[in-house]
Amino acid sequence: MDEFRVIESPADFDDAVRRLGGGEGPIAVDAERASGFRYSQRAYLIQMYRRGAGTFLFDPPQIPDFTSLQQAIGGEEWVLHAASQDLACLREVGLDPERIFDTELAARLLGMPRVGLASVVEELLGVHLAKEHSAADWSTRPLPQSWLTYAALDVELLVDVRDALVARLDEAGKTDLADQEFQAVLDREAKVPSAEPWRRLSGIHGIRSPRSLAVARELWLARDARASELDVAPGRMVPDASILAAARAMPATRRALADLREFTGRASRSELDRWWSAVERGLTTDDLPAVRVPTDSPPPPRAWSMRNPEADARLRLARAGVAEVAERIEMPVENLLTPDHLRRVAWHPPAEPTADAIAVALAELGARPWQVEATAQIIAAAFVEASQSVQDAASGAS
Repeated sequence: MDEFRVIESPADFDDAVRRLGGGEGPIAVDAERASGFRYSQRAYLIQMYRRGAGTFLFDPPQIPDFTSLQQAIGGEEWVLHAASQDLACLREVGLDPERIFDTELAARLLGMPRVGLASVVEELLGVHLAKEHSAADWSTRPLPQSWLTYAALDVELLVDVRDALVARLDEAGKTDLADQEFQAVLDREAKVPSAEPWRRLSGIHGIRSPRSLAVARELWLARDARASELDVAPGRMVPDASILAAARAMPATRRALADLREFTGRASRSELDRWWSAVERGLTTDDLPAVRVPTDSPPPPRAWSMRNPEADARLRLARAGVAEVAERIEMPVENLLTPDHLRRVAWHPPAEPTADAIAVALAELGARPWQVEATAQIIAAAFVEASQSVQDAASGAS
């Protein structure tokens, strides 16, 4: 078995740039982070493979400037699996492709039953790819050889997978729509940071007391600041469930917080003063958060039948129509049309819900041309049927 080493010196980096630039065809790219271990989402290892060049494992913390690599390969097609997960950390170090082929997304568009890398490799190439280090702490140094071998295999087979998927896409008549989807991944803008990121606490929607929400907020802010300072994943210090337990209990003293059995985590006791200060701020602040946050999103569909029966009928009938199209073209319905797009256009339909008007509404929401072409007419017909069914029900009741 080949021995792999991490590229961290200027001489090795320059050699890798020269060889990758002189290789042939697409470049397979992957990145390993330390999610669940570190606060940052930076890349701790970047893997690349190109035919005629070989496999290269870069150590981003040791490489101050990736400009020469970007210049050498930036205009080539990059092959990634679930590209949206890696593009941010690649761009953070200055690596940004002009064209991509996303093997995970291609597998979805082809309706493959399992789209994880190991499953796709096994189905297309007949090779069993072990995934035993997928959740490892990639900030570890030195990286064990078994981890490096695992990381190298992630890219060494990716170009072969890409070629097999290209053939299947062509056979299914899905090459153009796949290109649109790949470009959409590249063009997708980063999410605007939330004004109240603490509301992402898992389970926070179950808390209805403004004072308890204030305690949860202050604990989250204290944990986030300390986690950022130490570059440690926040959940490793104090889990979300522990913050919510403290927010519900609202302990009146430091001792009561310490005695709270559900308040766990590696730093729950070693940094108890920090957490108690946060609880005190939550218990005494006049800045109480709102229980309900205004949003432009439609309400949960389960509430539609009571609040807006016609919108409920529009959504049910349109969903059924879109699902039929997805089944016919052998694709997950969420890839045919983003569910949120359908909910929004069903809740706030155009004044005249024609196919053209629906097409404009979907495009404004971000649907790709192929998605609009495949669904606009179906949705328009469903909306007309929904309106008629509601009118019939009303006239029957009268």
